[in-house]
Amino acid sequence: MHTELSYAELASLMERRAGVIVSPADLELQSDTPFADFGLDSLGLLGIVGALENEHGATIPADADACRTPRELLDVVNDVLKART
Repeated sequence: MHTELSYAELASLMERRAGVIVSPADLELQSDTPFADFGLDSLGLLGIVGALENEHGATIPADADACRTPRELLDVVNDVLKART
């Protein structure tokens, strides 16, 4: 079981859940760029949060889908995952 969400995993989820293709390296380099600038809307982010809950068996805080940037989302998700270990 993963204890940390990586930029690679997030990039993969963005592609699978929302059809947004971005390289993990670009996502990490632009981690403070709003999701909207990558072409990811709020519904896409909501789908990613749901997938994370299913894949990790964790309850992600309800406000996670309000995260504006990849870094914000990784911080929220990784806090949850680390708290479970």
